[in-house]
Amino acid sequence: MRGPTWRPGLDRRAVRHPARPPAPGGRATRPPTVVVVGGGIAGLAAATGLAERGVRVTLVEREDTLGGRVRSWPVTLPDGRTAAMSRGFHAFFRQYYNLRALLRRSDPALERLGGVPDYPLRLAGGPTDSFARIPRTPPLSVAAFVARSPSFPLSALRAVDVDAALGLLDVSFPETYAASDGVSAAEVLDRLRFPDQARHLALEVFARSFFADPRDFSGGELVAMFHTYFTGSAEGLLFDVPDAAYDVALWQPLAAYLRRLGVQVLPGREVVAIEDRGAELAVRLGDEDVLAADSVVLATDRACLQRLVAGAPWLGHGEWRARVAAQRTAPPFAVWRLWLDQPAASGTAPFLGTSGFGPLDNISFVDRLEREAAQWAAASGGCVVELHAYALPPGSGGEALRTELLRQLHRVHPELAGARTIFEQWLVRDDCPLAGTDPWAGRPGVLTPDPRVVLAGDGIRCEHPVALMERAATTGWLAANELLAAHGLAGHDVWTVPVRGRQQRVAHALRSALARAPRRRHRPAHCS
Repeated sequence: MRGPTWRPGLDRRAVRHPARPPAPGGRATRPPTVVVVGGGIAGLAAATGLAERGVRVTLVEREDTLGGRVRSWPVTLPDGRTAAMSRGFHAFFRQYYNLRALLRRSDPALERLGGVPDYPLRLAGGPTDSFARIPRTPPLSVAAFVARSPSFPLSALRAVDVDAALGLLDVSFPETYAASDGVSAAEVLDRLRFPDQARHLALEVFARSFFADPRDFSGGELVAMFHTYFTGSAEGLLFDVPDAAYDVALWQPLAAYLRRLGVQVLPGREVVAIEDRGAELAVRLGDEDVLAADSVVLATDRACLQRLVAGAPWLGHGEWRARVAAQRTAPPFAVWRLWLDQPAASGTAPFLGTSGFGPLDNISFVDRLEREAAQWAAASGGCVVELHAYALPPGSGGEALRTELLRQLHRVHPELAGARTIFEQWLVRDDCPLAGTDPWAGRPGVLTPDPRVVLAGDGIRCEHPVALMERAATTGWLAANELLAAHGLAGHDVWTVPVRGRQQRVAHALRSALARAPRRRHRPAHCS
């Protein structure tokens, strides 16, 4: 039994958001039936939240493996052995309370997650920043990072707009999201006047983790990210990763847990339409099978959501449907996994964020993260390396991109320049939601105009300071809660980092750091 002082992590200021009370007199006479469309993190969280309260759940996923954009699947190496491929590296930050709560259903102690000792960020021709040995708790975290980071030379700190920088600390959610409507992340960075190196490493790398160009990415989302990962949380910026391929470490065990709860899990099946039949909803699959349900959770990618809504004219009014149709996807991204016959240099970081290396956004050595890749590397004497490129221009995913990514890899790791490629997997996708500069309040949220249908996913509006995988998990729990409350059933609490900034203490630390910077002679401003 959890007591009143229990917290989901190390931050004593983490905030519990209680589930909405069940509707009075709403207790169903029979277990409700719900179809969850989408077996990614959001759909898995929704299915878990519903099934644990006795709801009869069917989970439909069009891919053969679960996990959505965090799924993995088997591939066959030239020697006949089986290896794993995925859509790229994902960091499981310790602020991801609701995702970690989901994973604990099949791994109570999170033993299948392991810590990464550092989160280095490297600027081409410049410094490498490290988050190792930085205190977790603001304001010490801010002061120590600014003091130790080579990206914040004291001589350049006088140029920083202190009021704009302190504005990053003066946050309150959900108001902070809407406060930056129409403002891009690039504009936020421009206003700060941070040193160029700090702009690239400390902030712009994070913006691109949303698969978006900072010029087309929400300034409110950037401010929220800064708060969630750094100034507003005492969990620190280091993270965990699964010790095996995603499907093996995470989703197969969770699927087994769901099946024990009675959930019918249908991978490799696609939902093509949702029909209103009055007393119930009918979920039509591509093989002409039809599932009857009291309610539906749409936990799909953005394009699929738009297609299903467009094909269901009964769902919602014109304004809401137009808002769903207007949502955009982020530019394409590329993931290139290479099985090489030579190892990386001793001491190589498992993950490196990069800036200024052409299209290369980060490098991860999968053999230093996942058990299967480590076994192959040990047996072959080579390594398994993955290159990521985000926010690609249209039509840039061809051979020229691969040539340039390989050139940039050799800039960072010259010891691999002569390595031979034993096997490779290349994919380009464009299905991530774009958190753009459009009005935050106009984005579709968990609730729809029809109470029988709810939405979940990392592209769904959420009032809490969450993002990426954690937004997917949080909206999944919230979607389940809405349906549970409507049927008179108890929901699940969710947790977040503090919803307001630690303004006074962190602002004092930042002002102190800036005050120690050498004074520069005043030069008249140039007008243009």
